[in-house]
Amino acid sequence: MVSVRVKRVYDASPGDDGVRVLVDRLWPRGLSKEAARIDLWLKEVAPSHELRRWFAHDPGKWDEFQRRYRAELRLAPDAFARLASLVRAAKVTLVFASQEPSCNNANALLAFLVGASTPSSPRKRAVASKPAARRSVARKQRARG
Repeated sequence: MVSVRVKRVYDASPGDDGVRVLVDRLWPRGLSKEAARIDLWLKEVAPSHELRRWFAHDPGKWDEFQRRYRAELRLAPDAFARLASLVRAAKVTLVFASQEPSCNNANALLAFLVGASTPSSPRKRAVASKPAARRSVARKQRARG
């Protein structure tokens, strides 16, 4: 992977973003195509309308959202492969419109691209490093299916 990062579409683009890929299903409100400076719009890698509405950027649903989103991405292998290929070849910025800076589909997509399970806070990682906590996490993941 060359370089990939996440940025809100409404934030200034200093010109070092590389290929700007919009990863939302809907075009950002109130923003012209020129102002957005989008190089590629990959609607196919965005969460479905149903999943997006269910999630509603509720941090309490973040882990389940990521699980469901990864399942949807696995059902769109061509679109995901296109993005993964682009990320291997060039500097890419995944662009999103949400006001939520951390619990959004672009961050979930980035985690899936780099092969991470779910992004978590340092506190969660520290707890999960303990053997008993790791077994508990593994049991919960098996129970979810």
